[in-house]
Amino acid sequence: MTPRRIAVVGASAAGLAAAEALRRFGWTGTLTLVGDEPHPPYDRPPLSKQLLQGAWQPDKLHLRAADQLDTLALDLRLGTRATGLDTATRTLTLDGGERLTCDGVIVATGVAARTLPDAAGLDGVLTLRTLEDALALKERLSGTDRRLVVVGNGVLGCEAAAVARELGHQVTLVGREALPMARTVGPQIGELLAAEHQEHGVRLRTAAVDGFEADGDGPARHVTAVRLADGTRLPADTVLVAVGSEPAVGWLRGDPALDTADGLRCDAYCAAAPGIYAAGDVARWQHPVHGRHLRVEHRMNATEQGMAAARNLLAELEETLPDDGDGALAPAAGRERRPFTPVPYFWSDQYGLKIQAYGVLNGADRSEATVLDPDARKAVALYGRDGQATGILAIGVPPRQVRGLRALIATPAPWEEAREGVRNALA
Repeated sequence: MTPRRIAVVGASAAGLAAAEALRRFGWTGTLTLVGDEPHPPYDRPPLSKQLLQGAWQPDKLHLRAADQLDTLALDLRLGTRATGLDTATRTLTLDGGERLTCDGVIVATGVAARTLPDAAGLDGVLTLRTLEDALALKERLSGTDRRLVVVGNGVLGCEAAAVARELGHQVTLVGREALPMARTVGPQIGELLAAEHQEHGVRLRTAAVDGFEADGDGPARHVTAVRLADGTRLPADTVLVAVGSEPAVGWLRGDPALDTADGLRCDAYCAAAPGIYAAGDVARWQHPVHGRHLRVEHRMNATEQGMAAARNLLAELEETLPDDGDGALAPAAGRERRPFTPVPYFWSDQYGLKIQAYGVLNGADRSEATVLDPDARKAVALYGRDGQATGILAIGVPPRQVRGLRALIATPAPWEEAREGVRNALA
């Protein structure tokens, strides 16, 4: 009899949440957790904040202590990369050639940082996705008065720029958008963030990057400047490329049953194929409330979706596993598949600003700051599409009131109704 096995690919926050939920919901068979990094699961948001600041050491990033991982009885494969998946047989192939036959697979491989074509092989040009990336950037910022150019003015670029400026370095933030984070937060909040960065001494530039200048030869070439498309030359000791990410789905493209355009496409239950589920940054699933496929790169979503994928996979297996008495799935009452319908949440810390948002901001065709007080560093903004409010963002608002605002967009609401709700909630 073949041993029963579920494999979780991605030793991430989503992958760990899935593994823990599988055990909690009754899986007693083999549970394989595959991670391409050599580290046990760790938290990524602090990489651009507490770790880069020096407030945390790497071991504080661990999501679970070693003894807590031991209680899961994992077949833990760290430093191992998945290279293929056959959905017809649910066979997972690893980079050493090993093939694992599985009853179910949860894909939680996250995303990989994008870079720029001319960056390859240049010392001093970095991305920020992994622990090694963060430690390399921290080392480069360990001196005094370094010149840092951050290419990309999205959330990650803004957070890193803020930390570097607080450490006393010269920082230039370059973006194609005229305002920081404007693609996500809209122009009014973008203007508030721009003013905050400029007040702290960050230089803002709107331009595309044309290339880099470097000195030295061969592998010893070190970046000395960033060239912009408008002809400007920005001297730099270090360059952080923060131009977004790509879902880590390349290893899945050999299976025609899977749709890997912008992540792994799933149904409302997080299922990509029979017995194949996805969670976290890599998953693009049908959100029943919003009526469209979403892919959410937020920390809270990773945990919630990992648990949902685990529950729904076990509910499916309860119906499909043969009754051969192996006991790999313990009996449990009320085990059933449920659509995954979260209210997405994200936060960002920049200087003294605590930015929090609920719902769906991306893809909005309308945004409006219903409260905007730059002097008090306070703002509340609504986001929506097709006449419905779908997201809300708050800066400088007490936590209790922020949680109250969540209810206004838990399901899309008529725009005027949501605007009135904001006024009442903040009255």
